[in-house]
Amino acid sequence: MKNRARLPGTVRPILVTHCGAGSDASVQDAADIAGAQGLAVLRRGGRALDGVVASIVVLEDDPRLNAGTGSRMRIDGRIQMDAALMDWDLEAGAVAAIENVRNPILVAKDVLRTPHVLLVGSDAVAFARSQGHAPYDPVTPESRRKLDESLAKIREGRLPPYARKWRDIDLHGTVGAVARDRRGHFAAGSSTGGTSFMMPGRVGDTPILGSGLYAGPHGAVSVTGIGEEIMKRILAKFAYDRMAEGVHPQSAVDGAVAQMPRGVSIGAIAVGRRGWGEASDARMAFYSSARRRTL
Repeated sequence: MKNRARLPGTVRPILVTHCGAGSDASVQDAADIAGAQGLAVLRRGGRALDGVVASIVVLEDDPRLNAGTGSRMRIDGRIQMDAALMDWDLEAGAVAAIENVRNPILVAKDVLRTPHVLLVGSDAVAFARSQGHAPYDPVTPESRRKLDESLAKIREGRLPPYARKWRDIDLHGTVGAVARDRRGHFAAGSSTGGTSFMMPGRVGDTPILGSGLYAGPHGAVSVTGIGEEIMKRILAKFAYDRMAEGVHPQSAVDGAVAQMPRGVSIGAIAVGRRGWGEASDARMAFYSSARRRTL
């Protein structure tokens, strides 16, 4: 076995992934595979940002998850996706309501290289094409089946044209990853196909800095759950600010989850100088490269 001793002036890399609020053991392998892919980047000396991107690409390509391939359909049958990245130096890139691309997180990475932070809709698609992202249909038989079921319930009067109560929503939402690299730098990323019964043009917390994710010199956070409720509480920044005050990442995400009203599913992962944390009030498949929460 190779010696993995750390070089002077470096720290142990950590990478944490999640498959979304509402995910369960049936997709645990996705969290594990994505985590291993991202951790391999960090162990080679790669940046936290690159480890996060590598992990999320794996999650987006898994048709069982609600991001990239397998994203939920809007009530008009289209798929519109959101994704975002944020680095330790506050540089960020995001896309919202983007269509017909395979990996929204890679488009978000391209946005990060521009002077802008967020591109939306058809203009985000045009930007993706200019960067070499080929047209791609993320629809799967499962996403089409779920839409057909929803439309049947609407026709029968069992559901409104779009959800008015969170219990009507099929969760399995955002996927995400956070990382700390050997330099002690942090990054966060999130990607989603949204939730069921979405109106066209709806944007949740995922591409909104401070809500669905946040990263800075003190750590990185990725949040999953009901986007509208997350945005109201600027939840990722709440957890990040706790870490900036010296709170352990586990306590930070516990505190973020406690901010949500009862019955609104939520999950969060974080990594900071003192280790990592994961919390949720629903099932959530996740992976952490570190066995202990304090390092």
